[in-house]
Amino acid sequence: MKRFYREATVGEAAGGWQVMLDGRGIKTQGGRPQVVPSRDLAEELAAEWAAQGEEIDPKSFRLRDQTDYAIDHVASDPSETIDKLVGFAETDTLCYRADPEDALFKRQQEEWEPVIGALESRHAIRLHRISGIMHRAQPEASMAVLRRHLETLDPFTLAGLFTLASLAASLCIALEAAEPDADVEKLWAAASLEEEWQADLWGRDAQAEERRARRAQDFLAAVEWLRLARA
Repeated sequence: MKRFYREATVGEAAGGWQVMLDGRGIKTQGGRPQVVPSRDLAEELAAEWAAQGEEIDPKSFRLRDQTDYAIDHVASDPSETIDKLVGFAETDTLCYRADPEDALFKRQQEEWEPVIGALESRHAIRLHRISGIMHRAQPEASMAVLRRHLETLDPFTLAGLFTLASLAASLCIALEAAEPDADVEKLWAAASLEEEWQADLWGRDAQAEERRARRAQDFLAAVEWLRLARA
């Protein structure tokens, strides 16, 4: 698509901020006004439009795509996203460990326990740890506490958490990554622990390495988007 505007700016709108292309507020891909809760996020969205050349590259709109997902999908039915997030908690990767005699178990204890422990302390809950792959239901009371917490969050926060949980296969990691003082790179290392362990054990493949690097970038970008939205 050819570029059809001269400048991208930011203006106030009902409920937040909106990117303006030559003075006209843009809409989401679903046709809704793309109004965001913080000026910081709006400025970065405008920068994506301003950076376009004569031809618009849809793949370069990473912030826009996440924003449109929050508005078009999550805001219209937050309960659906909350259900999915609770589902990540019910089968959270960090709760499923190797057998205690395996060398991997020690690494999981070292890297995963601080993450789960911080979440349990913050929300006053307890999660089961399971050795092996057989499913074990998490305590209903703990799931209810997490659900109530998620129900207090706005659609932008829920959208960011869903992206993070999807990449990490862990609501524990997603919630910890959303904390202001989170060590995001350390959290991603915890999320990718088993993949890295297997790669060290059996050898590294160029394509797999590229996929892991891309997922790491997506995780860091999702955290940045979430922080901008909550600024």
